[in-house]
Amino acid sequence: MTNKNTIPVLDNCSINNDSNSLLLVEHLEHYIQVHHNMVFPHKHNFYHFVLFTQGSGSHLIDFEKYEIEDYQIYFMAPGQVHTWNFKGDEAGYVVNFNQEYFQSFLLRTDYLNRFSFLSGQNDQLVFTIPEAHREQAIKIFETLYETSKDLSATDLIRVSLLQLLLWIESWHGTKLEKSNNPYNYTIFHNYQQLVEKNFKENRLPKTYAEQLFITPNHLNAICKSYIGSSAGEIIRERILLEAKRLLINKSLNINEIAVELNFNDNSYFTKFFKKATGLTPDEFRKNNS
Repeated sequence: MTNKNTIPVLDNCSINNDSNSLLLVEHLEHYIQVHHNMVFPHKHNFYHFVLFTQGSGSHLIDFEKYEIEDYQIYFMAPGQVHTWNFKGDEAGYVVNFNQEYFQSFLLRTDYLNRFSFLSGQNDQLVFTIPEAHREQAIKIFETLYETSKDLSATDLIRVSLLQLLLWIESWHGTKLEKSNNPYNYTIFHNYQQLVEKNFKENRLPKTYAEQLFITPNHLNAICKSYIGSSAGEIIRERILLEAKRLLINKSLNINEIAVELNFNDNSYFTKFFKKATGLTPDEFRKNNS
C-alpha cells in the first residue's frame, strides 16, 4: 500500500525528547497546558489513562464520544484513536507507560492481559469511580505521582503503578475472568489477540478455531458467552474499526483503503461499510472531518 501516513502516532509515552522514558505521571492540568495543541485524531504506541477529578467537555476514543464527568477514568491501549475537546477547567492525573515497562520486573510477559480495562474493548474503556473509592483513588494517584519524580526509585515506581492497577481491578476488575471458566476465558482472550494481528488477511472464524485447537461452533459459543457476539462478528467489527480509523485520513482515497483492508474492489468495501454503519465511506468521512 501507499507509504502515506495514516493517523499520527505518538511514539513516546513521555511525549518529549527523552526517548528512553517508559513512564509519565503528571497532573492533568499541567499536561493539557503543555500539550494543548494535540487536539487532532492521534494514536499512542503506549498505554494511556486519565482520571478527571473535575472537568467539562468531551473526548473521543475510536469514534465513541464521552462527556467528561467528575471522577471519570478512561483507559487507552496502544493503537486506539483519540482526540479531545476540553473546556479548560480540567484537573486530575495522566499516566502513560510503555508496553515494555514491566518486562524486566515481572516474570509473566502477558501479565497486563489480566486487566480488562487495558484491553481496548469498548465496554471497558471509560467508567466513573464510585464515590466510596474516590478518596482512595486520589491517595494512590498522588503517591504514584510523587514517587515517579524520584528517578532512582525505579522498582518502587513500578510497584506503585502495579498497586494502582490491582486496586482498580479489585473493585472494577476483570469481570469476565472472574465469573467464567478460566479455560474458556483464555481461549476468548487468545482469539481476540489473533484477530487483532490477522484481521486484514484472515476473516474466517474456522481458521482461527483451528489455531486454537477447537471447533468453530465451540469458538462461537465462547465468544457469545462473553460479549454476546459471534466469532465472525468480532472479526467484522475489527475490520470496521480499522476502516473508520483509515477514513479520517483524507490523504487516502477510498480505493486505497479498500486495498489496505483486502477487499476485492471499492464497491464491495462500500457495501460492507454501509451495511454496518448506514453510511457510505464518503459520508462517514464528511461527518467525521
